[in-house]
Amino acid sequence: MAEDRPQKLTTARSKSEPKARARRHFRPLRRAVRLPVWGDLSIRIGLALFLIFVVIGIHWWDREGLVDNFDGHVSFLDVVYFTMISITTTGFGDIAPITDRARLIEAVIVTPVRFAVLFIFVGTAYNFIIKRSWEKWRMARIQEQLSGHVVVLGYGVSGSQSVEELIARGTPADNIVVVDPSEDRLAEAEKLGVNVMAADATRDETLKAVRIGNAQSVLVSAGRDDTSILIVLTVRHLAPKVPISVVVRAQDNEVLARQAGANNVINPVRFTGLLLAGSAKGAHISDYLADLASVSGRVQLVERVVDDEECGRSITDLASGGKGLRIYRNGRAIGYWEEECESLQKGDVVVEIVPTENGTNKGDGHGDNRK
Repeated sequence: MAEDRPQKLTTARSKSEPKARARRHFRPLRRAVRLPVWGDLSIRIGLALFLIFVVIGIHWWDREGLVDNFDGHVSFLDVVYFTMISITTTGFGDIAPITDRARLIEAVIVTPVRFAVLFIFVGTAYNFIIKRSWEKWRMARIQEQLSGHVVVLGYGVSGSQSVEELIARGTPADNIVVVDPSEDRLAEAEKLGVNVMAADATRDETLKAVRIGNAQSVLVSAGRDDTSILIVLTVRHLAPKVPISVVVRAQDNEVLARQAGANNVINPVRFTGLLLAGSAKGAHISDYLADLASVSGRVQLVERVVDDEECGRSITDLASGGKGLRIYRNGRAIGYWEEECESLQKGDVVVEIVPTENGTNKGDGHGDNRK
């Protein structure tokens, strides 16, 4: 019986740990308030005026506690005047509280209202003038520098992984633009140093704002196939020559994505199936494929245009020292075993395997080290 107690305590603690983690990561239920700018401004001004009228009413009710040093009579206009100079902390001294009750009202009621009105007006000025002007100025400066950049439309699981991989492969973070409607996801992207924009990627004005026509490439991963395909259509309409890669999860939608204008269609479900099938045929096949796909692996797949010095050479004699797999010539894929690969031509695009720093630094004679 004594030996069973530690196990029971451990089990109870393990059951309570998920609840404790849930409490630590608890976020209150919320919903975005779709309020137009003029509506927000009206609410702020209305609240400030309401507080001012409340103070006017209190001062009028306690006007006996005020003294007018000019004519000795406190009228309603004097109360309005005193309220305004009191809330704005001007304080000329021509009207002043003289009774203990009036001074207590000023200290307990009017002073908090004064701060509330001040914060309302300062916050309004910041949100509608200073902040908007500053954001427009920053956006204009960023847009001026956007050229040859990578645009990532959608920052879910696939989008976030692609951004991290791009940075790991050497793409400067400030040369990446992430567009997603979720502020929480964008906050995570912003930590990486990339440019972010909270907007709907299916809208023309959003894509124009990120200079989609000047982009080096566009990566689309909206989470839903229909949304992703709509984004591809919009991008292709605005940028006819920019390469587009899109993630779709249904095999039937791959053809639709290509018809929409996508250059590369990636199906993670099918790719996962290929890895699983490969692992059934060999213990190291899926490991090698994952190695090829990641920059942190020992080898890496690279696509590039053939150099001038490589023209006329065989695909097995690349200047980079990599292992050529295939070339693309006039839109046609040619394997390394085909005769056309014996003589590379200008404009050919070669896909090769090259060693990474991990491969060259950690080689043990059994890996994929290259000379």
